[in-house]
This record gives sequence, structure tokens and C-alpha cells, in this order.
Amino acid sequence: MSEHETEIDTTGRYDVHATEQKWRAVWDELDPFRADDDSPREKRYALTMFPYPSGDLHMGHAEVTALHDVVARYWWQRGYEVLNPMGWDSFGLPAENAAIRNDAHPADYTYGNIATQLESFQRYGVAVDWSRRFNTSDPEYYRWTQWLFLQLHAKGLAYRKNSPVNWCPNDQTVLANEQVVDGACERCGAEVTKRELTQWYFRTTAYAQELLDSLDDLQPTWSDKVVNAQRNWIGRSEGAHVDFVVEGREEPLTVYTTRPDTLFGATFMVVAADAPLAAELVTEEQAGALEDYLVEVRKESEINRLSTDRPKTGVALGRTALNPLTGEQIPVYAADYVLADYGTGAIMAVPGQDQRDWDFAQAFDLPVVRTVQPPEGFDGEAFTGDGPAINSANDEIDLSGMGVAEAKSTAIAYLERQGLGRGTVNFRLRDWLLSRQRYWGAPIPIIHCPTDGEVPVPADQLPVELPELRGADLKPKGTSPLGAATDWVEVTCPTCGGPATRDTDTMDTFVDSSWYFLRYLSPHDDTQAFDPELARAWGPVDLYVGGDEHAVLHLLYSRFFTKALRDLGLLDWDEPFSAYLSQGKVINNGRKMSKSLGNGVSLGDQLSEFGVDAVRLTLVFASPPEDDIDWADVSPGGSLRFLQRVWRLSGDVTSAPGTSPADGDVALRRLTHRTLHDAATLVESHRFNVVVARTMELVNATRKTIDTGAGPADPAVREAVEAVAVLLSLVAPYTAEEMWERLGHQPSVARAGWPEVDEALLVEESVTAVVQVQGKVRARLEVAPDVSEADLEAAALADEAVQRALEGRTVRKVIVRAPKLVNIVAG
Repeated sequence: MSEHETEIDTTGRYDVHATEQKWRAVWDELDPFRADDDSPREKRYALTMFPYPSGDLHMGHAEVTALHDVVARYWWQRGYEVLNPMGWDSFGLPAENAAIRNDAHPADYTYGNIATQLESFQRYGVAVDWSRRFNTSDPEYYRWTQWLFLQLHAKGLAYRKNSPVNWCPNDQTVLANEQVVDGACERCGAEVTKRELTQWYFRTTAYAQELLDSLDDLQPTWSDKVVNAQRNWIGRSEGAHVDFVVEGREEPLTVYTTRPDTLFGATFMVVAADAPLAAELVTEEQAGALEDYLVEVRKESEINRLSTDRPKTGVALGRTALNPLTGEQIPVYAADYVLADYGTGAIMAVPGQDQRDWDFAQAFDLPVVRTVQPPEGFDGEAFTGDGPAINSANDEIDLSGMGVAEAKSTAIAYLERQGLGRGTVNFRLRDWLLSRQRYWGAPIPIIHCPTDGEVPVPADQLPVELPELRGADLKPKGTSPLGAATDWVEVTCPTCGGPATRDTDTMDTFVDSSWYFLRYLSPHDDTQAFDPELARAWGPVDLYVGGDEHAVLHLLYSRFFTKALRDLGLLDWDEPFSAYLSQGKVINNGRKMSKSLGNGVSLGDQLSEFGVDAVRLTLVFASPPEDDIDWADVSPGGSLRFLQRVWRLSGDVTSAPGTSPADGDVALRRLTHRTLHDAATLVESHRFNVVVARTMELVNATRKTIDTGAGPADPAVREAVEAVAVLLSLVAPYTAEEMWERLGHQPSVARAGWPEVDEALLVEESVTAVVQVQGKVRARLEVAPDVSEADLEAAALADEAVQRALEGRTVRKVIVRAPKLVNIVAG
């Protein structure tokens, strides 16, 4: 037995856990996946979304890592230099909340979990270059997060303003629009409310059109679901800004509408009750009514306010506005179904074409004028479909009979000629609110001076490190805990030398994860955030693997950062991720895994019972990557039994390493080379489960050759088993390494190289053609793959069994599908 050979137990199985321990030590010594920046080989950058360290690894981590590892290992086998790094997204609410729940300081809790996850990842056998790992909570990392913030600030892409913001009452912090899902906090599920606060933003809207246009380039390599989610979130619409002259107001009230063709049907206006505009417009007589109404409005969530099902409420502001096309004075109301951060916080209400406007008009007895002809028999309320314009004319413009597109363009042209409005492109996307009233995040590197205003922290004073605040109460209270750290907050202004204060908010964790893929290029460089030359050599990321839950949030922010850094001259590419593979979820008995549901599955328990390779193989084989895996429907035990069969197979080979397979079993050789050829295509198209299935077929055929053919000495058997070892190295690295050693090779099989495929063995010598007479199979013919239709028809008609079936009948038609089918119709 060799130095590393694994003991076989009494059942003939090998000890998977001893195998794991043995090969981890070998890999630690060999470091086979360290990426070489100076390698002359073609470079590939493989990346999986890095984890939050809020606990040990779970089944979701196991799935995404196993899927990602197939590609990274395949690229190594194909001869590429592969960058496959990993780190931890260690700042932010998940880690901080978990620490608070466990009565621990976030730093202690977070770094303890990182150590636990690192051990688990290394046990899991991932093909990672561990020399590049970092944590976003390391000062060496967030120094550069702060530096990048200041670069965006200098270009006007980071700014501070007062506005209504999303507020999570549970986490006691603001949220970006993208972090509110169905009116609830994306992190904790609490119902989100609105607050008026001064906050920091990134100007993502400056790139709205480019972010939208670039999706066309990503469409072929990103999932439709993710691309469409981003298109919908960016939400481009074409319409017009229309000016309404308001009684007693010098400036006109401007509203945005996607349907300027319906202006003739605008019979009232609505202002968001909680917008500053409502307080400005309300008359003295109505001020008390508005204040009373606001008390009720502030109790409602945003999602409830937008619901079409609830009764419409509001209050008159005591003003009227002039409809620029009808010349009529129309009343102005405050209501809760318009939001303060939508456009100007005001809309023109067209009850004939909008159901919420219709409901409001009915509630307040306001007129309804249809401007689009409903179809015959329409008996609904508001008509929101297309149709010819009606009731849409004045002395200077007549839209009657026009379709929607023509009526829109005609109305916009008229408004522009008259100086009453202008054609406008609008976006649903809003600027990214990035500041948080929490402790565990990168401090915002701005000093507030009463003389000089917002002063950037000088670059040579970065990082602005978090004070430890040990023993302090870090539970969320609505204001940043950093405000209590007087010695940290009170500083000297870098510009004037006078007393000043630090900004006490921290950055959203999505800022850290918007550029981390760049830091992996030069993670230990203390002179720059990343090396532009290495970015040019390695980037952009060739394949990014992650979940659909980040279809908008993280992916959109990373795309914004990439375009902004390009315009700062730091990058020369436009998109961060050339291809994106979205994986499904691991569920159990048809439902999301949850402790409360009692259907949770412990990854650690599965690894202890079945071993790493069996779990990885099960996850890869279960389904296509994008589909959910129901753990109740799969069998890690079956995967383990298969791996044991494969391991025994490697021990049965008796031919010497290097033996030429040329004289081996031809049928097995053909299957081996066809499997290797097809596996390459399957991996590149992300059909990893089919690769496993084809490998299983090759294993079965090899066992059959050993047991019933030329036996274990057949050189074709060695060729096949070596191919199986390489294929399994993508999915079950411990077993593959053990097989490779037993076959007489030096480690590591992960760098063995993809076996060369003999194209001659891919050519089939014969094909079975089925011959049918009157729909019934009468013969099977062995023919050449390139047989002509004429020759195949002649062979079929000459066959004795076919002639007997045709006896006494006239051949009326022969349908030939060379080389596999002949269908004869007889009369």
C-alpha cells in the first residue's frame, strides 16, 4: 500500500472521511489553484457571490459552490490560467444583527464565523486561490471603499440631500428602494415606513440609459429572468412634462405623464399628501384638514397606499390649476395614492383612463371625460387599453381618431410649440441611498465643518477606522451609535483647521460588494484599490454564479460602479460580469428550508454522514443549475454508492500507466471519446447534470467490459477509467484524486489536463435504420452514417422481410429520412 493509500473497510468501501483528510493535506502542500498573474496561458476569471459570515455554511452555499466549481475546475483542465478567489462580505446588517442577538461584538462574532466558514469551505474541496482572500470589514479593504466613495463624490456621483426615505422600524435604519420588497424590509421582513431625513446617495440615475442599453449585450449570456428584472426596475418610459398654472402660485406646477394624449380628460390634480408641495399649496382654510389627514396617511405603508383595492381618500387643498389644453380650472387635491418621491409628487388625474383616478373621482363626485374610445360592449369603469382618441380637441389641436402613438406625439409637439410642456424620457430607477444609521459598516469619509461644509477626508488619512465601542449598546435606535463616540466624532477640519465633526453614518454593505471583484486582482496592494493593468488582463469576470435574489440589488449596483470607474479612467471595460449563471434553491418537501417548519437540513450532518463528494455529486446531478432542488427527492446515499463503485473500478485496472489504448476494446474507446467530447460542450452550456449522467454511463460500460469483455488488462479500460477520474474531478474531487493515485499517477488530477479526443473514434461505423411498412417495423438495417436516400431506399425495398410484408401490394410512397428511417406506404 502506498504512503497515501486509503484503507478499505470490511464492506469493501473506502473511508471517505479518511480520504478527505488525506487529500486536504496534499492540496495544502501543492496549492494547485493559485492563479499566476504572469502566466502566458489564456486567463479566465471565475467568481461566485461571496457569503455573509452570519453562521456556518448551509445547503445554499453547498449548491452554488459545487456548481461554480465545475466550471473553474473544467477551465483548469482545459489549460487556462484561472482566477477563482473567495472572501467574505462581512460588514452590514445580517452580521451585525446576528452579533446583537448573540450578545457579542460584531467584530468578534463576524471573524469567528469567518474562521468557521473558511474551515468548511476548505473541507468542501473548492478550487479556490486562498492567497487572495479578504474580508470587507478589514481596514485594509474598506480604506479603498472609502477612497472610491471620495472619487465618486469628487465627480458629483455621491451627494447628500434631504428627502422622504424608506425606514425599517425593526432595523432602525434607512433602506434603498431596491431593498424594499412588497413594502417590507428585504432583510427582516418588517413593514417599511417613510421618514424625512438627510442621507447620502449615489447618482445611479446618471447611468440609467446606459444601464438599460447594455442589457442588450448581456441578454445572450445572462438569464432572461435577471435581465428582465433589471429592465423593469430601470423602467424607461417616454412621455411629457406638462406645466399647469396654479392659482396664487408664481411657478407653474409641472407633472410627468406617459400619456399626454389624455390631457383633455384631466379633470383634477392630485398631490402626495406628505409631499412638501401639498403643504406649500394648501390654503389657510384647508391647512387644518390637511394636517388631520396627514396623521392618517403616515399610518399607512407605501404598498397599502398604492393598492387599487382600498377606498380612495383625500382632502381638497383649496386651489385650482389651469388645464393647458381645455382651458378649464380644475381642483387640486391631496391624497395618499400618490407618492412624494414619484416625479414632482403630483399627477394630473384622468379618471376615464386610470382606475385609481376613477375611484377618486367617484368618491369626490368629480367629472369623468373619456379620451380613448373603449371597444364596443365595454361596460367597465376606467379604460386603460388602446383605441382612437375621442373628446380631444380645441380650437388649435384635434387628436380625434388618432391612435395612441400618433396622439401622444401630436400632443407633445403642440405643448412644446406653445411653451406648455416638453417631451421627456423618465426612469423608474432612483438614486441609490447608501447611508445607514448602524455601527457595523464602512464609515463615510466626510467631515462636516461649519465653515467649509462637506470636507472629504484626505486620502493619506484613510482608512477612517471604526472605533471598537466595546461595551457600548449597539442595538438600533434610529441614530448611528457612532454619534456617541465623542473622541472619534470630534475632529479638526482638514481645510480650515477649525472644529468639525465626522459623518456618523456608515455605508450600506452593497457598496462593499459592488467592487470586491476588482480587489481580488491585487488584494494585498497598499498603494491602490486595484491594479488597472491586472484588471485589463483578467477582467471582466468571465462567469459569475449566484442567486436570483440579487437580480436587481447587487448586480445593478456592480454594473453602476463599473461604468462609473470606467469614466474615472480606472477601467477600460463596461460591464463587470460577461456571463451570469443563476442557480436555484435547495428546498425540502416542496418548501423553503426553515427551522420553524421543521424541514431544515444541516449541511454539516450531510457531510458527516455521506462525505463531501457525495453531497457535491448529489447537488450537481439533481437538476439543471437554474432549477430548485428538493432534498427530499434526491439520494446522497445513492451518490455515495456510485462513488464507491467508481473507486473500486480504479483498483481493478491492471494495465500499466502509459499503455497505448490503440488495441483496446473499440466500442468502449468510442464511448470514452464521445463522452469526453460531449462533456466539454455540456459544461460550456452549463448542463452539468447531464455530464454526470454521461459519466455514469461510461462507468457502467467500463464495468461491463471488465466483467464480460477483455477484462481489466484491456488498455481501453485504463483509458476509460482515467477519463472518468478527470470528469469526476469537476464534481467529486476527493474520489477523483484517489482514483488518479491508484491508477499510478502523481497528484493532482485537477491539473492533469483534458484528455485528447480522437476525432476518428467519434465517427460511427454504422447506423441502425428502421424500415416501416404501413407504420409497422418490418426490418432493421445496418447502414453507413452517410448513406444516400436513394441507396437507403433501395436497401430497404430489397430486404426479404420487407418484400414479404409487401407481397401482393403496390408501393405507393416511400418516405426516407437517411440514415435512420424508411417509411413505406403500400396500396
